[in-house]
Amino acid sequence: MLTSLAIRDVVLIERLDLAFGPGLTVLTGETGAGKSILLDSLGLALGARADSGLVRAGQPQASVAAAFSVAEDHPGRAVLIEQGIEAEDELVLRRVVTADGRSRAFANDQPVGLALLRRLGALLVEVQGQHEQVGLADPAAHAGLLDASGGLEKLRARVAEAHRAWRDAERALATAREAIAAAQRDEDFLRHAVAELETLAPGEGEEDALATERHRLQQGERRGEAIAEALAALTPRDRRAANPAVALRSAVRALERLPAPNTEAEPALDALGRALDALAEAETALERLVHESGPDPRRLEQVEERLFALRAAARKHLVAVVELPALLASLKERLAALDAGTESVSAAERRARETREAYLAAAGTLTEARRDAAGKLEKAIGRELPPLKLDRARLVVEVAAKPEAAWGPEGVDRVTFLVSTNPGQPPGALDKVASGGELSRLMLALKVVLARGSPVPTLVFDEVDSGIGGATAAAVGDRLARVAERLQVLVVTHSPQVAARGARHLSVAKQVRSGRAETRVTPLDAPARREEIARMLAGERVTEAARAAADSLLAGSLL
Repeated sequence: MLTSLAIRDVVLIERLDLAFGPGLTVLTGETGAGKSILLDSLGLALGARADSGLVRAGQPQASVAAAFSVAEDHPGRAVLIEQGIEAEDELVLRRVVTADGRSRAFANDQPVGLALLRRLGALLVEVQGQHEQVGLADPAAHAGLLDASGGLEKLRARVAEAHRAWRDAERALATAREAIAAAQRDEDFLRHAVAELETLAPGEGEEDALATERHRLQQGERRGEAIAEALAALTPRDRRAANPAVALRSAVRALERLPAPNTEAEPALDALGRALDALAEAETALERLVHESGPDPRRLEQVEERLFALRAAARKHLVAVVELPALLASLKERLAALDAGTESVSAAERRARETREAYLAAAGTLTEARRDAAGKLEKAIGRELPPLKLDRARLVVEVAAKPEAAWGPEGVDRVTFLVSTNPGQPPGALDKVASGGELSRLMLALKVVLARGSPVPTLVFDEVDSGIGGATAAAVGDRLARVAERLQVLVVTHSPQVAARGARHLSVAKQVRSGRAETRVTPLDAPARREEIARMLAGERVTEAARAAADSLLAGSLL
């Protein structure tokens, strides 16, 4: 429900704050007073097209903020949550238009796109006017309205669930077909790659283990080479190379040839003897190390060949070595899917066929219920038309089959409200056949019958009473009041009969202040309301007879 409207610098309005309540609110005023400016301002907040002409002369920008109280189950809450905007009990739509025609939109003070603003606005307010009809005039809304009028929500929900199951099955079938087609395209590669990887048989964590072992073997190989080199230095095979043992023994023999007594050479001889013993001990230790069992040199070669083979396979398949086992498992699964693909596709086809049949069965039940509800709706609306000076009009609710490509969660039917306003005239689209006034009254008749199922809590009627008076205007006022029992209704009217039925009455007037025209809106109390209705009856000069007639209308509205 619309609770308030704040307007700043829009055309003739400098500053205006309006509060609204439930039921029927009427707006009256002379032609040109600015009633259309109010509706244009509301339209701005709901996402209507903006242009610089709406900005009050001399001002940099215009702004409108419309506040709505939103029920817990209102679909607008879901839209806000979907967009990451906090959903509160109050929803404020705000629009700012600059003097150069640019505009910005906000929902609960969060910047939003114009498309989202329009989406929210359509869930909150429905406008019916002589030159603009949204909601009932939109054929896309007709199926939902018919279902609501006939109490078919549970049937529609079952159809939606059956449609979801069918579409899920169709997607699964498409996936299965795509998988087997891809597998068939790659069959030769798959079989070759699986055979190659199975021969290689990569193990989990094998690369790390091989790398560790390779490092250990390389260390052992370098150790053996160092020992062999040390032993070769002590016992060279090349006779031309210096042999330390031979050199030491030659030194001993040279000293032993000294004439006796040879006491001064004894320390040197003892040292040479010890050196020969140490050299022999070192040679024995080195030979023992050489002959001790060390790493098998062939093992290092095997480890390196295995490691290089794993890494070559990983490069070939563009994966890490650690991923080779998972790759082999994946390729095997694809081969298995290929081998079992026909059976898988057959099962998916069977499931798609069964869910399609279930959807069509549920949709068929809904179609029959819609046809029954359509007949009842036509009769109910037919009873509302004569008092609205539409006694020659006839509403037809057409329930026709959609092409399969257009089937959806709402069923297989195209529901269209058609109207014929004259005998012998074939029914046509609502906005193509009826005149502006006829269309507005026809919309009112539809709303009287369909108010129970309306998802939109606020209705705006712009001069729904145009071109009528007397009993017809009284009938319009009566029906507006009936609709207002379920929904919030705002109506711009020139009819005193309609104005008298309002629970709230706002007077719109143009005033000149400081040489500039301004639009003012005044909530009317009981005496002022009586005077305004009398003016609407009598014109510029209000007579006592007009006041008495206003009293009669106001008294009749209380019955």
